Amino acid sequence: MPELSRKEKTEFNKLQKRLRRNVANAIVDYNMIGEGDRVMVCLSGGKDSYGMLDMLLSLKQSAPIDFELVAVNLDQKQPGFPEHVLPAYLEGLGVPYHIVEKDTYSIVKDVIPEGRTTCGLCSRLRRGTLYGFAEEIGATRIALGHHRDDIVETLFLNMFFGGTLKAMPPKLLSDDGRHVVIRPLAYCREKDLAAYATVKGFPIIPCNLCGSQENLQRVQVKAMLADWEKRYPGRTETIFRSIANVAPSQLADRALFDFAGLKQQAPEAGGELRIRAVNL
Repeated sequence: MPELSRKEKTEFNKLQKRLRRNVANAIVDYNMIGEGDRVMVCLSGGKDSYGMLDMLLSLKQSAPIDFELVAVNLDQKQPGFPEHVLPAYLEGLGVPYHIVEKDTYSIVKDVIPEGRTTCGLCSRLRRGTLYGFAEEIGATRIALGHHRDDIVETLFLNMFFGGTLKAMPPKLLSDDGRHVVIRPLAYCREKDLAAYATVKGFPIIPCNLCGSQENLQRVQVKAMLADWEKRYPGRTETIFRSIANVAPSQLADRALFDFAGLKQQAPEAGGELRIRAVNL
């Protein structure tokens, strides 16, 4: 970490406590980690996953339960990927780690036409590889570094482009029921994680595969939310809270609420039917 002034140290301490508190609250609220769990912490080399590992290491020291952390990075064989960075960083921390090598980069480049977005296929390949490796090492939890802003962006992506009302849940059971995925950063703001990474000096590794795709739908949604947040501070937090405060009867999903079975309720026996006049 660089030398900080007294004021900068005070601000950093506040930031660190806020992130630690947010991660701890998310873990408790969703029962993400239990006694004896082996948590596979997925590291991409980006600011968010570095911050997640840092917070989990800090909480492990004071948690009332015993759990294990294992860092895992998927080397997708992108050209110019600095293979030495993560091993050197993790060895310096003394964290058990694995580097999983799989050339998903070539697969994505072969399948996706030039100019088309690659994130969909890339994420599916990455997820499948990580799920398989989690089983190999006996991990009971798979920790991903998605933060609050990622979750809200996904909500709008699904609404605008997929016609579904869903986001990224803080805790998820995989489709085959064999893996529990957790997102300890679910309560954390992206700008807090960015500020934390800058002060901590994490060795950030950029993604050469998708980082420059300015036509990504997520980039457009992120810009929209940033504009909203600038004009109406706190809006992103309010939208996030709405995900945890759902009223199925006020939506239109017949599988979630029995709209067909709704019937007018008759007054109780001996009771009076009261009519209230309303001026329109």
